[in-house]
Amino acid sequence: AGSMVRSEDFLAIVGDVDEEGDLQRERDAEPPALSPSPKDTVHKEGLIVFFPGIPGCAKSALCKELLNAPGRLGGDRPVQSLMGDLTKGRYWQKVADECKRKPHSIMLADKNAPNEEVWKQIEDMCRLNRASAVPVVPDSVGTDSNPFSLDALAVFMYRVLQRVNHPGNLDKASPNAGYVLLMFYHLYEGKNRYEFEAELIERFGSIVKIPLLKPERSCLPDSIKSMLEEGINLYRLHTKRHGRLESTKGSYAKEWEKWEKQMRETLLCNAEYLNSIQVPFESAVNSVLEQLRAIVEGDYTAPSTEKKRLGAIVYACISLPVNKIHAIIDDFSRSHPEIEAFLEDKHLTDQLRKAHVTLAHKRSHGVTAVANYGQFLNREVPVEMTALLFSDKLAAFEVRLGSVDGEKINSKNEWPHVTLWTAQGIPPKEANTLPQLVSQGSASRVEINPPVTILGQVEFF
Repeated sequence: AGSMVRSEDFLAIVGDVDEEGDLQRERDAEPPALSPSPKDTVHKEGLIVFFPGIPGCAKSALCKELLNAPGRLGGDRPVQSLMGDLTKGRYWQKVADECKRKPHSIMLADKNAPNEEVWKQIEDMCRLNRASAVPVVPDSVGTDSNPFSLDALAVFMYRVLQRVNHPGNLDKASPNAGYVLLMFYHLYEGKNRYEFEAELIERFGSIVKIPLLKPERSCLPDSIKSMLEEGINLYRLHTKRHGRLESTKGSYAKEWEKWEKQMRETLLCNAEYLNSIQVPFESAVNSVLEQLRAIVEGDYTAPSTEKKRLGAIVYACISLPVNKIHAIIDDFSRSHPEIEAFLEDKHLTDQLRKAHVTLAHKRSHGVTAVANYGQFLNREVPVEMTALLFSDKLAAFEVRLGSVDGEKINSKNEWPHVTLWTAQGIPPKEANTLPQLVSQGSASRVEINPPVTILGQVEFF
């Protein structure tokens, strides 16, 4: 097939099976329909432009500019906008109704769309109305567990504090503006920037980035960084005790009042810095217009992502039910005060949302090693938790893997484990070093006796 098919992608999907019948398990599956080229479809269908962002990302100002420049988007389709702050009732249902009423229009969905539940609704709209959707996101390098960096969050907060008489009542007069932005920030927690963009591209086939910060900017001042970190820690304490209760009503109300005041003072004291690091709005608008026009006219090529729905598989693992992992942690820490003390400020309820044991990774072990687990795909495997290893920057369960149909499952990792926590800035792969750190006296190992066994499932990602 030449350059049209990457052999490693094909091998990763098919697996290492015999030559006669290597595609047997694919025969019952319905073959994927061939998609028409973008230029064949873009002028025949509607387009939903939506914003997985955070308040202060200039979404409404951008929609206003796009609404006033329909010809610059290319084509002759009408452009309409629906502002969330001015729309009563079920916003996304109203967007769906408008798309049905004007099926060939460009709809600017002027409301933050921060989670997979909303993305699924947009996918359903596209399917029902034969439309396409384009996510427009603020550009940011992100952190290890969030697609937005702290300097981006600081700019969003600063912009919100410049608002007056905002229709959504989120402006300088809002007593809990900082809390609201932290709430939105944590809706994205659990995905780094690559994972965030890759999922959007896989779902919608394209992505548009709003230029936000100048690349040559100076580092975030320590005063802003420490203020944001204090707010993030307070938010985690608050949500762990009160869930989604407003910050003004919980047991941390006084702490929130103090932090909101500190947040305002810190950002206003650094106003010159925060203004200087932002890309000028006019440049951002022109960039978004150019990107959207390329999509509307069918001249867009999606960035390659390593994880494709029917493309390259990055790693094989045993996925574990995270609620059972949390239960093991809770039971174990109750009987071990030193572990309970260690985990007290780690906020695992918020941070640990998925759990797995890596079996093989394409980059570390090669495509064939990953593909060899294809024979066990979707099979259940017993996994024993045998010990907890932890240091000041890492924590993980040591595990022992069971068998499938009498065949022992072995991980290509030298030390099979479930990563539970890493300190900020520490990549999860560093958990592999815990046994060495224990031998050096830089980490602790507490045995789980007797071991606790749970069932996991072999999956490809």
